[in-house]
Amino acid sequence: MIPPAFIQDLLARVDIADVVGRHVQLKKTGANLMGLCPFHAEKSPSFSVSPTKQFYHCFGCGASGDAIRFLSEHTGASFVEAVEDLAQQTGLSVPDDDVSPTDRERHAQAKERRSTLSGALAKAAGHYQRELKATPRAVAYLKGRGLTGEIASRFGMGYAADGWRTLASVFAQYDDPLLEESGLVIASETASDVSGGEAQKKRYDRFRDRIMFPIRSVQGEVIGFGGRVLDRGEPKYLNSPETPVFSKGRELYGLFEARGALRERGYALVVEGYMDVVALAQAGYGNAVATLGTACTAEHVHKLLRFTDAVVFSFDGDAAGRRAAGRALEASLPHASDTRSIKFLFLPTEHDPDSYVREHGAESFEACIAQAVPLSRQIGETAREGCDLDTAEGRSHMLANARPLWAALPEGGLKRQMLGELGALARLPAQELAALWTPAAPERTAPAGARAPAARATQAPMGTRARRISTGIATLLDRAIWLLVQHSALWSGLDGPAHATLAAQPEPYDALFSCIERTVHEHGPVAPATLLAELRSLAEGDAATHALARIAALHPPEADADLGKELSTVLMRIRLQMIEDELQRLFESGTLSPDAQLRSRQLMGQRAALKANAAAATVSGWVA
Repeated sequence: MIPPAFIQDLLARVDIADVVGRHVQLKKTGANLMGLCPFHAEKSPSFSVSPTKQFYHCFGCGASGDAIRFLSEHTGASFVEAVEDLAQQTGLSVPDDDVSPTDRERHAQAKERRSTLSGALAKAAGHYQRELKATPRAVAYLKGRGLTGEIASRFGMGYAADGWRTLASVFAQYDDPLLEESGLVIASETASDVSGGEAQKKRYDRFRDRIMFPIRSVQGEVIGFGGRVLDRGEPKYLNSPETPVFSKGRELYGLFEARGALRERGYALVVEGYMDVVALAQAGYGNAVATLGTACTAEHVHKLLRFTDAVVFSFDGDAAGRRAAGRALEASLPHASDTRSIKFLFLPTEHDPDSYVREHGAESFEACIAQAVPLSRQIGETAREGCDLDTAEGRSHMLANARPLWAALPEGGLKRQMLGELGALARLPAQELAALWTPAAPERTAPAGARAPAARATQAPMGTRARRISTGIATLLDRAIWLLVQHSALWSGLDGPAHATLAAQPEPYDALFSCIERTVHEHGPVAPATLLAELRSLAEGDAATHALARIAALHPPEADADLGKELSTVLMRIRLQMIEDELQRLFESGTLSPDAQLRSRQLMGQRAALKANAAAATVSGWVA
């Protein structure tokens, strides 16, 4: 928690005109400064900065705020990152008296480590750029793809030479563990020497004979690379591994370079490949970004919507493209509010955006974008796939497919209108469909003197192990899965009682935790996007789909968040809530038998012990 007094002092010391002026060209107009709004496309300046009020306001789109909010909205920095940035500029230190010395030291070390890794990656990026200029074969390849030197320079493209240890000429210590941690170098075990010494590690460059695409954070730091083979070879594209600064499930290639074009064009164009992004930028579509060899995630969508309210997903028209569109649809649904536009563009099966623009031109591609399918129609197309709508059975199957998609939409006009759209496909009045999907809770007359239930409970929908599960436990179980998805290595650190508690949960959570256990056991710790995709592929039924939609919509954790500590707290609260629920069922049953009285006393003793521990525990950044 940053003290409010420090925030006020910080804002009093910074000049908002200087902060904004680093990103927006401003001109003096009376007492204020005016410029083109960085948050929406406009031709006449309507963005005003007031040095006296230390405030900005756009008369076109309504964006407004102080220097901290400007940095957060414009650069994509978190609130804490924006505060730290401004504090560094003014020579202030962000107070953290409420943080323990151990946590403070750990945070400082993690921050320094990330900075060191980014520095090493930036140094490698400079080397790759120099290698590109000195390699006619690589330059000829890019020219053959229709790219100019200007666009290659804008994206910092380079070339990794065809050698096993070329980075040894760049870094003084090739055996520095930093090179392995950053993903630049691979270290593999070799046999021990003849004298019986320890096994040695053979080190070599990860990227060899590849066109290099540096991946930048929204702040512009190099956090990883994508490498494409020049000729034939496998894999065609090779990405940096997961590192402390790089996660494929969170980052988007080209987002840093696209920020200005996102505002000018008013939408983001999401494609599947690095070359698509660069080729589209060459053709005038600087608003293109790409996922990094993984399916689109809710975190990708959340990050994009910080810069624009409109997204167009572009996919190949083949089966793989349709599957990718299905993942993007699922990731987008929780964010599809009434003020946002999300569309899906399917190109002919023989084309990707790069080849289509080169063969047909930018004007024809623009016409394709204009015909992109709105999210509402894509929901219907996805739900009806494989269903015969000429039969009652086919229409019922379609509704079963559509229900979890509809349920993932946020409350609002779009969600209500979709009832009519889907009802029309099913030949069912919207009112009847609403009654079918949102049944009213049955009213019961409580016996005199009986206690009213403290909260509504949801019913697990299927299976022999189905039992009542309170909304309190469901929320906590969602959070537990989210934490394990973010850092799957936490599963191996859980003790037997914790495993037993999670395994004893009703459907669908028992199946989801079982999937996590099996995946970690077979593959070890995996990336968040990989584990979430595995959970989605095995999820069966509306309840599991709804739970995963909620989990995928949660915000990514702060870089310095202690996920292990948070998981311990969540597990404690799950156990406490289970006790509360069992006590409620005992008390609602009427007169307690001697066995029930003994059980209630045991439960109340366990509750008292857990509450004593829970009183000192907090869930960082989240309220249960």
